[in-house]
Amino acid sequence: MKYISLLGATGSIGRQTADVVRQHPGQFKIVAMSVGKNLSQARLFIEEFNPELVSVQFRQDCEALEIEFAGSGIAFTYGDEGLAEVAVYEKANILVNAVIGSVGLYPTLQAISAKKDIAIANKETLVTAGHIVMEEAKKAGVKLLPVDSEHSAIFQALQGEKEKNIERLIITASGGSFRDLTREELQHVTVEEALNHPNWSMGAKITIDSATMMNKGLEVIEAHWLFGLPYEKINVLLHKESIIHSMVEFHDSSVIAQLGTPDMRVPIQYALTYPDRLPLMNSNRLNLAETGKLHFAEMDFGRYPCLRFAYDAGEIGGSMPTVLNAANEIAVAGFLEGRISFLEIETIIEKALTNHKAIAAPDLTVIQEIDRETRQFVKTLLKKR
Repeated sequence: MKYISLLGATGSIGRQTADVVRQHPGQFKIVAMSVGKNLSQARLFIEEFNPELVSVQFRQDCEALEIEFAGSGIAFTYGDEGLAEVAVYEKANILVNAVIGSVGLYPTLQAISAKKDIAIANKETLVTAGHIVMEEAKKAGVKLLPVDSEHSAIFQALQGEKEKNIERLIITASGGSFRDLTREELQHVTVEEALNHPNWSMGAKITIDSATMMNKGLEVIEAHWLFGLPYEKINVLLHKESIIHSMVEFHDSSVIAQLGTPDMRVPIQYALTYPDRLPLMNSNRLNLAETGKLHFAEMDFGRYPCLRFAYDAGEIGGSMPTVLNAANEIAVAGFLEGRISFLEIETIIEKALTNHKAIAAPDLTVIQEIDRETRQFVKTLLKKR
């Protein structure tokens, strides 16, 4: 039996993790979870999975749930410390980190210190502080198991292979909601249009990131840390069907790809069962004859400047990826709130990057301060609009 701590239980990845647990009750049990501020979904999960510890975002919600579930034996907590309590919950032997944003960094580091293996869907953790996270994971001897479909694909393709034989990683990108639009046509797109992803069902922030291609940029930085390859050996390829989730090319010219229908439960379950596999019910099986054709295209950095920003920030390194991530989070929030246009997301991120002088190998305190300063800088830009 694997006992799971689940951060971000009510989000897209969290709900699909719950579905995997639901299908294999003899294999998995959720013993601790964070549910943010979605109390209606939280109540359903509490009643179904009967966790021992639940964290919410706000103190008043914590107190309300304590009254509502009095006598249940469930402990309730809240805030950033609540996330950390869930992450290190003693009974759990694996953490699924499915929260969105850099808020996932602190509980990840706490879980590593507690020697918990981590199924990581929170890419911002590695983007913000990859050098710290990977070093601490190595020292603690814990596994970081990728949940993003692209990184899971690479991880699966590398099983049994030697790192010295890798020529390059090829990360595929659907192109997002606006992949068929020109730059001119992007000037007046709406939030509703941006949230209509053609292939995947995801949360709002990651869907916008997919449309700007920042999501792929963050994945490039994450891949750099997870697999230890330089950025020149990590390529992005447009593939609108999202059937090939990513590929690894070896120096003998062989290419190994992982294929499947778009279903996030597959990489979630693989991270939970690694190195084994379990059947996945109610999943669409891949039928290539029915699919007929797969399409690919080179990535155009002029069309997707956010991807270029990510490569540049990754190459500079140090504190620059922290600025990239923080600026993006606030800019995307501004777009979702209707305060800026879609293309202004790029403009604001570029201003934040230009404004920052990179610090090499920052420690956690410096990273947190730069993250805070960047968010404040971008909020000031938003106020001027």
